[in-house]
Amino acid sequence: MPKELFTVGYEGLDIDSFIAVLKNNFINCVLDVRQVPLSHKPYFSKSRLEEKLAQKDIMYVHLKELGSPKSLRESLKSTGDYSTFFEKMDEYLETQNQAIEQAYTYIKDKTCCLLCFEHLSDDCHRKIVARKIKERDGNGLQISHI
Repeated sequence: MPKELFTVGYEGLDIDSFIAVLKNNFINCVLDVRQVPLSHKPYFSKSRLEEKLAQKDIMYVHLKELGSPKSLRESLKSTGDYSTFFEKMDEYLETQNQAIEQAYTYIKDKTCCLLCFEHLSDDCHRKIVARKIKERDGNGLQISHI
């Protein structure tokens, strides 16, 4: 049976709802793919999130290199051009093989979920990150956006 990689955005969720989504999908490792893991939402900044997840026996790993670079985020904000953003993100991730490999080491042994802000994966770079990891896997890794 192929492994499964989940992705989730915490937009619209409070911490308890977010953790319930993880638990309902048997996720035991969150791979945070935000370049800057800060949030105005309570408990979603790196240290507090890591602490809350640890209380529920969920590992937290920040993979800064898999986040979207500031220049790409700023360009998207000013232009609203998601096609170019995703194209540039794909090109950027081609230079991040070590970080993809690091993510893959967790995915091989745990039930992992890529974390970013946007609720819809179609509006988020995590879909590109997930695809790169799937390419690395080569064994039918399933991607589920929750």
